Amino acid sequence: MKLLLLLVALGLAGAAPLEDSKECQPHSRPWHVRLHGGGASCSGALINDLWIVTSFECSPTSYSTVASLGEHDGTVDEGTEQHILVADVIQHGPYRSPLHSLTLVRLAEPARFTASVQPIPLASRCPEPGDTCHVSGWGSTTPYQHGRSRGLKCITVPVVYDQTCMNTFPEYLYWSPYMVCAGRLNTDNCLTGSANVMVCDGELQGVLWMNHGCWNPAHPTVYSKLCLYNNWIKNVMNNYVPTLPTETTPVTMT
Repeated sequence: MKLLLLLVALGLAGAAPLEDSKECQPHSRPWHVRLHGGGASCSGALINDLWIVTSFECSPTSYSTVASLGEHDGTVDEGTEQHILVADVIQHGPYRSPLHSLTLVRLAEPARFTASVQPIPLASRCPEPGDTCHVSGWGSTTPYQHGRSRGLKCITVPVVYDQTCMNTFPEYLYWSPYMVCAGRLNTDNCLTGSANVMVCDGELQGVLWMNHGCWNPAHPTVYSKLCLYNNWIKNVMNNYVPTLPTETTPVTMT
């Protein structure tokens, strides 16, 4: 398993977006999940066979939202997809707080790891200004255009100093230490969509919190600083370990 994850991470470095459309090389982000239905239309990151990290804004619904894994083009059946219902939705409290934007989603059944479906490791360190990160999501890379793209899109953004965001949005942004500021002028700084996933050095470092780069390419975008949530994420996963049927446990079909 560790070897396979290493190969995936190494493959990311060489899996550049397609030159014209900023479309990801198909299945180069095997941890990227599309959450849809039940009021949700957003992205997430698979972190093990049962759990997905997404933003507070995403708001999936238990047993109504579907997690589509191994998907690149949402308009065709590629033969790599796994469509699994969402079982549990755990939002980081205090809910609707300006300090946090994070949701954990548990799948109704474990994902099967394949070349197109792999988890992304949690962050082993926090991102630093100057780090180069990769953001993926189903949105538009053209300012003022909305709607979901056919294929998964990828952009590359630099992490910048927190003060950059604080100086850029002083009138309405209450800066939190749980935020990461990324993107600047003359970089690929526009990708619409909800809960886009940011990966740095092969580790999960952020999900989209507030998107500004599509309105002004000089403006950075704000992501949840996931390196600070490792303990919370692990505690939630430990408390929600599913009880699997055994030979002595009858399974009731409804």
